[in-house]
Amino acid sequence: MAQIPCTRCKQTGEQLSAPPLPTELGNRIYDTICQTCWQEWLQTQTAMINHYGLDLREQDARKFLTQQTETFLFGQPQG
Repeated sequence: MAQIPCTRCKQTGEQLSAPPLPTELGNRIYDTICQTCWQEWLQTQTAMINHYGLDLREQDARKFLTQQTETFLFGQPQG
């Protein structure tokens, strides 16, 4: 597996095997976030979905979760 410098933890770590989302954000995560930080996000994401009772069929819930993903991994949402 390829090693990349991770934007979040500032360490060199294993790259994801593929972009986790079919979006520009997914490509950005693939290029700059290590597997360890991605796994931490997945655990946090599950907790957020449960805590806020998010229904990911709703556009507002998906938008909120996307913003939280960017904040968690990169420090602030883009745009």
